[in-house]
Amino acid sequence: MNLKLKRIASSIAREISAILNEEAKNEILKMVSITDVTVDEDLTFAKVYFMTRLEDTSLVEKELNEAAGFIRKELAHRLDLRSTPELRFVYDKSLDYGNRIEEIIDEINEGN
Repeated sequence: MNLKLKRIASSIAREISAILNEEAKNEILKMVSITDVTVDEDLTFAKVYFMTRLEDTSLVEKELNEAAGFIRKELAHRLDLRSTPELRFVYDKSLDYGNRIEEIIDEINEGN
């Protein structure tokens, strides 16, 4: 991803976080942290990675994707882009993956 796209992705992440904290009426959406955003070359799609403290991550993902139209409209008002990308929210499994690796390492160390 080139520097311009990285800057746009960073702005999108920052603004989505603000929108969720300030504008969302759904309490589930307020418990979300945006961890990363990737945008395609022509800015038609943005994949938004998130984490949450809630157990049911699939429910949170569903709620975010249902609110994507509202969030996109809010983004259009806040960002100076020719076109605002369509948003797709995906649960960020990297922390879960890291925790699982730590557990495996602990199990191996306990065995020695």
